Amino acid sequence: MAAQFGRRLRKGAATTAVAAAAVAALSASQAPGVTVDDQGRQNTGDATSAPDATVDGDDSATGNSPYYTDLPPLSSPNPSPSAGSEAGTGAHGATEAGIPATVLDAYKKAEATLREKKPGCNLPWQLLAAIGKVESGQARGGRVTADGTTISPILGPQLDGNGFALIRDTDNGAYDGNATYDQAVGPMQFIPSTWDWAGRDGNGDGREDPNNIYDAALAAGHYLCRFDWDLSEPKDLRKAILSYNNSTDYLNTVLSWLEFYRKGTHEIPDGSGSLPADRSDDGVRPGVTPSAPGTTPPARPGTRPGKPTGSRPTPTSPAPGGGPSAPPTTPPATTPPTPTDTVGRLEDAGTASLTAMAGHTFAERISTRAETDAGKAVAKVRIRFTIVGDTDTTFAGGESVATVVTDASGVAVAPALLAGERTGAFAVQAAVVGRSLKGVAYKATVTERAADTLVRTGEKALTCVPGGEFAEPVEVRATYRGEAAGKVAVAATLVTSAEDLTENDKGPFFKDADGKAVRTLTGLRTDADGRLTLPKLYADDTAGTFLLRLTTAGGATLTVELTVAPAETPSPDPDPDPSSDPDPTPTETPAT
Repeated sequence: MAAQFGRRLRKGAATTAVAAAAVAALSASQAPGVTVDDQGRQNTGDATSAPDATVDGDDSATGNSPYYTDLPPLSSPNPSPSAGSEAGTGAHGATEAGIPATVLDAYKKAEATLREKKPGCNLPWQLLAAIGKVESGQARGGRVTADGTTISPILGPQLDGNGFALIRDTDNGAYDGNATYDQAVGPMQFIPSTWDWAGRDGNGDGREDPNNIYDAALAAGHYLCRFDWDLSEPKDLRKAILSYNNSTDYLNTVLSWLEFYRKGTHEIPDGSGSLPADRSDDGVRPGVTPSAPGTTPPARPGTRPGKPTGSRPTPTSPAPGGGPSAPPTTPPATTPPTPTDTVGRLEDAGTASLTAMAGHTFAERISTRAETDAGKAVAKVRIRFTIVGDTDTTFAGGESVATVVTDASGVAVAPALLAGERTGAFAVQAAVVGRSLKGVAYKATVTERAADTLVRTGEKALTCVPGGEFAEPVEVRATYRGEAAGKVAVAATLVTSAEDLTENDKGPFFKDADGKAVRTLTGLRTDADGRLTLPKLYADDTAGTFLLRLTTAGGATLTVELTVAPAETPSPDPDPDPSSDPDPTPTETPAT
C-alpha cells in the first residue's frame, strides 16, 4: 500500500510538472475563470483556474465522466526500433507513443472535413488524438474492425451521482443499454444526450454510431468547433477542451498529449496499442476496484461521493474481525435535489414572431422560462434549444443545437438564429437537459430574399435598329433598406404598355438556350452586391418604343424604355457647292 501511495504521489507531481509545461508551451495568457455566457458558451481562463461549478455533467460531451490520467512518455515521440532500454524507448514506450492505424486515419479525415466545413476553427488532428488517448486509450489500443467500429462497446460508468455526475437516462438505453442512468459511449466517450445532436457519419455508411471511431472523431471535431471557436487561439482551445470535460486536471492532461503529438508520432498496427493504467476515478468508491471503460462499476447504496472511509470502527461500519454491525442511528444520506430536479414545466418567456429573410439574422431571440409546479422561477437549469424541420437555419456559430443556463429569473435566452437560404417554416424545440419534461416548440419562418428599390446603373439610352441587337446591356442594382440586396430573385418581362402588363408579342426579345425568342425571364438573381446584368436583347422588324418591366420579391419594380428605330439616312444637300461640280460648259460672249 505504501509503495502504491508513493507511486501515485510521484505520478501526481509529474502530472503537475508536465501539464504546466504543456500549458506554458501553448499559451502564457491569463483570463478569468470559467463562466457560461448567455449563449451557452463556456469561458475559461488560464489552465490553473478552477472549473465552473455551475456546469453540470449533462452539458459536456462526456458528462464529465472519468478519464485516463496517464501522461506522455518522456522520450521522443518517434522512438527508434534499435533504441536502448531507456524509459519510453522500449516496446511498451513505442506502443504507448504510437497511434493505431485506423484510429489515426479517422483523426486525420475528421481534420480534413472540418478544414473544409469550418476552416476558421483550425482544428488539428492532434487534438482529437489527445482527447481519444485520454478518453479511451485510442479505442483500447486500436481494437477496431476494418470500418472503424470498436470490437466491443466502450462504456463509461453509469452516471448515478455516486462519485460521478448524476445524469438520469435520456435515450431509454438505446446507446448505452442503461434505461436508468446515462453512460458515456464509444472511443470519444459521448453521453447519449450529446450524441443525439452531435453525432456524425464519418465513414459514409449512412449511420451515426458512437462506437465507430470515424463517426466519433468527426462528431468530436464538430463539437470542439462550435460557437465559432478558433482552436489556434489558446483561449478558445481551452474553452473547447473544458466544454468536453469540465475539469482543470482533464484540461492539463489533454494539453500534455496535444503537445506530445504535435512534436510527432507514428502509426502502429490496429490492436497493438497499450491501454493506459490510471484513471481519474481511482479510489472514488472505497472498496471498489475502478473499472476500465466498457464496464460499469458496481454501485454501493448509501455511499456518498468523496466520503473517505477509515480503519477505525464506527457505529455504522463492521467491527474488526467481521463481526455484526450495529444498526444505523441516523437515516442514510440522500442526494439533495438539483435545480433541474425541481423544474415542473417550461413556459415561453414572451418570444415574439420569429420571421426573417433568407440570409439574415432573426431580430427576435427565443426566451424560455423554467418554473416549479408552483410557478416559481428555477435558476441554473440547462435548457437545450434544438432546430428541427427541413431548414438550413442555424444558431450563431453554425450549429443546430445550443444549450443555455437559466438566469435568476429562470429565463434562458437562445443565441440569435441565422436564416439559411431555404425558405419555409421550421421549429425550435426547448427542453430541460437531463429531464423528460414536455418542452416548448417555437414556430419560425424564413421568407425569400427581397428588395425594396431597383435602379439602373447607367443612363445611356437603349436603342436598336429593326432586326438588330441592342449594343448596351441592361444593368440594375437592388437594395433593401439602403443596403445591397444580394441573391434576390428578379423577373423581367417585355410588357405591352405601362397600363397593360401582359407580355408583348412583338418588339424586343431575349433568346433562350435554343436561340428562340422569349419575352419573359425568371430565375434571375442579383449578385452579392445586389447587381444584375440581363442577357442580350434583340429586336424584330417592328419599330417603336417598348417597355421592359423588372420586379423583385419585396415589391421593388423598375420600367426600362427601349427604342427600336431605323438607322438615320443622310438628307439631300439643298445648296450644293458649285466648286464641287464638274467644269461648267463654256458659254459664248455676245458681240458688242
